[in-house]
Amino acid sequence: MKNLQKVIEHYIQAYNQFDVEGMLMDLHEDVVFENISEGILTLRTEGIDEFQSQAEKAMTYFNQREQMIRNWDIQLDKVVIDIEYKAVLATDLPNGMKQGDLLQISGQSEFVFEEDKIIRIVDKA
Repeated sequence: MKNLQKVIEHYIQAYNQFDVEGMLMDLHEDVVFENISEGILTLRTEGIDEFQSQAEKAMTYFNQREQMIRNWDIQLDKVVIDIEYKAVLATDLPNGMKQGDLLQISGQSEFVFEEDKIIRIVDKA
């Protein structure tokens, strides 16, 4: 079994560098991604193609972005990380934030593995 921590570190590094191909490297073909904001499901993708499409779209929202891992909870086939997230907006958002604004949030990301690949990612903020 691959080192789950290294897989996640690679995924986060690719995310921070706007490297969608790098993000896809360790994803299972049937990956499910969910974003939960304040307890509400705001986005769900199913399959690597939907994930890739959303990841490419999301790149246009930010000039800079960085996820910083603050804590690890490594279980058998699941890893939960606490993250600090900072991003500079490249466009105005419906919530009133404007291009150039700094977005800062704390949250958790949960990664579930199957066959040494990430099969599920749940981002919670």
